[in-house]
Amino acid sequence: GAPFVQWRSSRGVEVVGADIQASPIFPVVDSVDDMYEVLQWMITGGADGKGKEIWLSARKLSADQISAHANLTRLFRQRNDFLKANLEFLAWNYEKSVFYQLDLNDVASRFVTMGIKKPELLPQQSGAMTRIRNYMVRSRIDSMSGRDGSREEMAAFELLRDEILSELKGRRPHPRLNVYSDQIVWGRSPVRIDLAGGWTDTPPYSLYTGGSVVNMAIELNGQQPLQVYVKPSSDYRIVLRSIDLGASEIVEDFESLSCYHTVGSPFSIPKAALTLAGFAPRTSSDTLTEFLHDFGSGIEITLLSAIPAGSGLGTSSILAATVLGALSEFCGIGWDEGEISHRTLALEQLLTTGGGWQDQYGGVLGGVKLLRTEEGITQRPSVSWLPSRIFTSTEFKPCHLLYYTGLTRTAKGILAEIVRGMFLNSNSHLSILSEMRAHSLATAEAIQRNDFHLYGRMIAKTWSQNKRLDSGTEPPAVADIVGRVSDLTLGYKLPGAGGGGYLYMVAKEPQAAARIRSILTECPPNSRARFVEMTLSDTGFQVSRS
Repeated sequence: GAPFVQWRSSRGVEVVGADIQASPIFPVVDSVDDMYEVLQWMITGGADGKGKEIWLSARKLSADQISAHANLTRLFRQRNDFLKANLEFLAWNYEKSVFYQLDLNDVASRFVTMGIKKPELLPQQSGAMTRIRNYMVRSRIDSMSGRDGSREEMAAFELLRDEILSELKGRRPHPRLNVYSDQIVWGRSPVRIDLAGGWTDTPPYSLYTGGSVVNMAIELNGQQPLQVYVKPSSDYRIVLRSIDLGASEIVEDFESLSCYHTVGSPFSIPKAALTLAGFAPRTSSDTLTEFLHDFGSGIEITLLSAIPAGSGLGTSSILAATVLGALSEFCGIGWDEGEISHRTLALEQLLTTGGGWQDQYGGVLGGVKLLRTEEGITQRPSVSWLPSRIFTSTEFKPCHLLYYTGLTRTAKGILAEIVRGMFLNSNSHLSILSEMRAHSLATAEAIQRNDFHLYGRMIAKTWSQNKRLDSGTEPPAVADIVGRVSDLTLGYKLPGAGGGGYLYMVAKEPQAAARIRSILTECPPNSRARFVEMTLSDTGFQVSRS
């Protein structure tokens, strides 16, 4: 690590010139033992010894001379042969080697270019996360070779889903009617804005290292925008309605209830939630009508999501948690906020949408908080609530702006691509995620210190990290919006995966906030764009009955 001139001087070596490439310092020695003696002296320096004696007496070459006389083609071929043999052996000896800790995207590329046979499928007794990586590297090798790797990639996601759901095995609830025949259970929740650490809550990364996020629960225009109504019915069937979508569906058998994988279905969430709440056949001959008769009534579930789809505010996850919470009250199950949020993670695996735990905990639990988990399949965050002065004081409250851009972008495709990078130990993904975890703690500290200007800069850094993780996070239409007002902000970001939905801005001061409102109101980017009033929610999820 020292400059060559300094190295030379510290060892008393007389060499003409300061260019290491042209200086004759590399000795030609007679044995490996002599080589190690010289290397020991060259590295450590110190008193005269055998290494220096050998170096002084030996014929010495410069790096330029070595390059001129070396057979670089043969050397490159030899090193490739060594690398190929090493990779083959590391893959075979995976239980005791670092093979599945390597950057598997790079490994797959080398397997293809070197013509190495892809690793064998691992036995079921191997660890689940190792098997998942095995599926993914095999899939990647197939894709790079021009073959279809989708089947093995799907197997990796299915195994991850099975591992997350396995914790619920043997814990099937036994629902019972817990209301009077004329009562309605009303569940409602705020949404959330992710402030720092987003993506670190997402499996498999959170399972490897634990996640760390800072977020806050917010109400929109003075209301909790996600609402669920559950009431008993004299007809032994399940009626599902969506006020905002203007849709309805009647479910009269378990087969229809289990069809929650249907892409685009407006009722996938309540169907999966009912399944998790114990509405499933007790025997092979059990019918839904018989089950509801024994339960005591039919069920009517009405959903209201007063937010556009693709908003980035964690809508689908928090709506799922709200349905589960309302069903828990209706069916006398007794889940607390932690269990509701944990089962939401399982619900999203049932829907195959994936996702982490940040959204549901961000909405179900009120206020501003730092959420952290440890590594492992069980992801139950510890919660550290943070002070709210930065968001609620008369000095700073006007500086927090929420603007609906009129643009939407669903997170499923983005999620799959980033999760794929997590599975493959992609250095580019893992290094950014590690930065994000550390940044969440720094953001929490800024909030603890009530340092408004530092907090604003932290939001700017969060957005920069998000864009590095996914280059499509800020499309041109969004860049055009923020370009008109960015000089008036300390920081801004699109909540969630980005790309559209709501834009959260931290203005430099109240006057700057007023100027931002004026600019974007007078000349909106589209007919749907508008400001929405946001307030910090202290309550989180609430449930009551008539």
